[in-house]
Amino acid sequence: MTTYTPPAPTEAPAARTLGQLRESGHQLRTLREELRENLLAKLAAGEDPWPGLHGFEDTVIPQLERALIAGHDVVLLGERGQGKTRLLRTLVGLLDEWTPVVAGSELGEHPYDPITPLTRRLVAEQGDELPIEWAHRDTRYAEKLATPDTSVADLIGDVDPMKVAEGRHLGDPETIHFGLIPRSHRGIVAINELPDLAERIQVAMLNVMEERDIQIRGYVLRLPLDVLVVASANPEDYTNRGRIITPLKDRFGAEIRTHYPSELDAELAVIRQEAHLTADVPDALLEVLARFTRALRESSAVDQRSGVSARFAIAGAETIAASALHRATVQGEEQAVARVVDLETAVDVLRGKIEFETGEEGRETEILTHLLRTAVAGTVRERFRGLDLSLLVDALESGATVSTGGQVTARDFLAGLPVLGESELYDDIAARLDTTSDGETACAIELALEGLYLARKIGKDSDGRETVYG
Repeated sequence: MTTYTPPAPTEAPAARTLGQLRESGHQLRTLREELRENLLAKLAAGEDPWPGLHGFEDTVIPQLERALIAGHDVVLLGERGQGKTRLLRTLVGLLDEWTPVVAGSELGEHPYDPITPLTRRLVAEQGDELPIEWAHRDTRYAEKLATPDTSVADLIGDVDPMKVAEGRHLGDPETIHFGLIPRSHRGIVAINELPDLAERIQVAMLNVMEERDIQIRGYVLRLPLDVLVVASANPEDYTNRGRIITPLKDRFGAEIRTHYPSELDAELAVIRQEAHLTADVPDALLEVLARFTRALRESSAVDQRSGVSARFAIAGAETIAASALHRATVQGEEQAVARVVDLETAVDVLRGKIEFETGEEGRETEILTHLLRTAVAGTVRERFRGLDLSLLVDALESGATVSTGGQVTARDFLAGLPVLGESELYDDIAARLDTTSDGETACAIELALEGLYLARKIGKDSDGRETVYG
């Protein structure tokens, strides 16, 4: 399985005062300039600015890159499990690895550009001796899941009664406890499921996004906030008929539609990258799960407004791996390898991840089983195209049987195969899946047998514990 691992952070620059920072030649850039210039530099160098993303190369990514170059706030519209949050989190990689901030600054202000009265006073009083710190780019990304109980104080801020009690008057800007968006000054704030915010919270965001000022408890604090607001939403909710207010909708410069992977290879890449597997799962079985997921997205029995998340196939891969590890542990197998017989376990646990149409009550398992068989048949056609399996069919028609099951080891399964004389058919089947172990070979032959059954060339009998082909 291939997983993207971000590079380890380097050491922060040496400057520790404003004077040392000036001597180093450091230049101030706005957040949007920083994102734009770093993105263009990566593109010019042939680097991938979006590691770990699959299936968006020709659709979503170009739109997002244009939005960032234009300096727009962005909202991603799409159904669940389309990679919206992952895409937003990759924006961190376009920030400078280290950026200077005034030491102790609540809003992470740049030493060259203080924005709060307190920090401006410190800069004026201490001059080049002003202490600075270095913030890593990971600290400049904040994420909030919009929930109905989110308050204005959470996102924007509120008066801090403790500061008032210290003797400051109520109109003093220093009495404010800032919320998530002001604290993300010179950074990125991501709000997932934006329409779930109450309307009054959406209203509170209007001035922050457009005029860059803060309105709290009846008075306005002018803060030239430098923040990029990015968000995700379901397309159905992101309308004035849904739960988004039109003025806030208008504040986002770019609305980008995401989608599920359009190609099978991209679907497979997502499963390989995201699934945490406890056993070896051959690529052919991952392909079955990918085809299964895609079939569900096209099925009229499934509520497509809810979508079929990529997590469906990921959870399926993890489930069949767990089934293989369970068998290996109980039966004493040296290596845990998933086989076709483990696919049935995925149907049992994945049913709750799908929303079916109203008229399909009671048929959920039947629908899932049918589409899984369709996915297996498609994988068999692709993997064994042109391979003559007639010798195996003849052996079974002559009375031979092949037994397998969730607790049948790969070695026992292979030992029970009918002898085909001097034929190398079993080796040819194994070669199609590039097998390197008994478990993988057993998986390949099971897949071929299941394909023959689905093509109605052989029979199959299963009681839940044992499956017999014959």
